[in-house]
Amino acid sequence: MADAAEATAATTPAADMAMGTGENLSLETVYDIPVQITVVLGRTNMQVNQLLKLGRGAVIELEKKVGEPIDIFVNNRLVARGEVVVVEDRIGVTMTEIIKAEKH
Repeated sequence: MADAAEATAATTPAADMAMGTGENLSLETVYDIPVQITVVLGRTNMQVNQLLKLGRGAVIELEKKVGEPIDIFVNNRLVARGEVVVVEDRIGVTMTEIIKAEKH
């Protein structure tokens, strides 16, 4: 019975696409799926009493140094590292390193 289920799963369109064998499916089928991109400039830890003392204009020092790559996440998964850039009046990120996905 398990063999029949495996054979059926291997011939579904999704399985064909994952294996690159789908005739009617292409990458275009996923182009409109939204993803969340998060860029992390840095992190720090502080005690609650320090947090409560912060006011307007306070500077929170992060663990990253100037010029160190920042982390770029897609749907909470680290996918790249990059550098902060200024684009007209906005902040942007230039990707400098793609992180290879781990095999599960």
